[in-house]
Amino acid sequence: MLTALVNGRILAGERIVSGVTVLLSQGRIEGVLPAADPQCRDAVTVDLEGHILLPGFIDVQVNGGGGVLFNDDPSLESIRAIGAAHRRFGTTGFLPTLISDDLDTIGQAIAAVQSSLEAGLPGPLGIHIEGPFLNWARRGVHDPKHLRRLDNGVISLLCSLRGGRTVLTLAPEMTTTAMIAQLAASGILISAGHSDANFAQTSAAIAHGVRGFTHLFNAMAPLAPREPGIVGAALFDANTWCGIIVDGHHVDPVMLKLALRCKRHDKFMLVTDAMPPVGSPEPSFVLQGRTIHVKDGVCRDENGTLAGTGLDMATAVRNAVSLLGLEIAEAARMASEYPAAFLGLDHELGRIAPGYRANLALLDDDLRVKRTWIEGIAS
Repeated sequence: MLTALVNGRILAGERIVSGVTVLLSQGRIEGVLPAADPQCRDAVTVDLEGHILLPGFIDVQVNGGGGVLFNDDPSLESIRAIGAAHRRFGTTGFLPTLISDDLDTIGQAIAAVQSSLEAGLPGPLGIHIEGPFLNWARRGVHDPKHLRRLDNGVISLLCSLRGGRTVLTLAPEMTTTAMIAQLAASGILISAGHSDANFAQTSAAIAHGVRGFTHLFNAMAPLAPREPGIVGAALFDANTWCGIIVDGHHVDPVMLKLALRCKRHDKFMLVTDAMPPVGSPEPSFVLQGRTIHVKDGVCRDENGTLAGTGLDMATAVRNAVSLLGLEIAEAARMASEYPAAFLGLDHELGRIAPGYRANLALLDDDLRVKRTWIEGIAS
């Protein structure tokens, strides 16, 4: 059965356009056609009421949502609950993210994601393993008892997911370039973060397979005049992606504006680093034995250390417009097309174009989500 999405403003390529119909069939986009095209004649019509139709958002860093923390219960049901919470805010694809933990928990998390992929659960695209191969001095809220160097003993575990993407955040100085190259050759998408690496170390890691940077500026050695460090390397290299948290708290908007002047916008992707408060009214949660308090979407432990966010992707898009001065189309691409490219899924996700998966988000003029589709199924 064909479904025709009509009377909307559509992000087609780089611009938002009117007067076209998006035709869906069997979970894919059949075409983006003139409203009067005869192919639409026999389709079931859905009136978008003039709202903005965007590619569904893709979030590569989701620790929790709906009151659930993935570390607490790395299970299929947790992934289902987290995905449902974030879908309300336009996220149609995400990576359940496990912060530094023991190897048994990492194994459970990978198995849960494997089950979600095999079950065809809507939303999960793989897993993000954030740590434990991080620098102790840049650990943030990661529990120091779990931190360790990356060695050959864990390679097979990290490479065990089948059919989805695995992103691994590590500090380059906590392993070797040879091991980075081995992981990259095995299909792991390596992101540098929670690191004190200098410019030379980071550049060497990039040359051996580091593909991106986890929450740029946060939990990293700062840019300095005589040592550009990991931030300088991230902004200097033209080919790596940078995840950015645009909540007005993790990074000053001026710093993000400066970053956007350093390399092409298509190398930046919005991430939430979301915790259980997204989609939940609870004012606090427990993270590995510590109580995290949530106020105005900001999550902090008892020492005031930032502990992820209460940010959803629709709010990240709104903030990219209001705080960074981006056009809606560009902010939306940072939440869809560009993370899809980072994941190597830009041939089927992140755009409204023929042949792409029908993963879509409908937003009003205030950029509030009205409806979503995953594989052509509306919610």
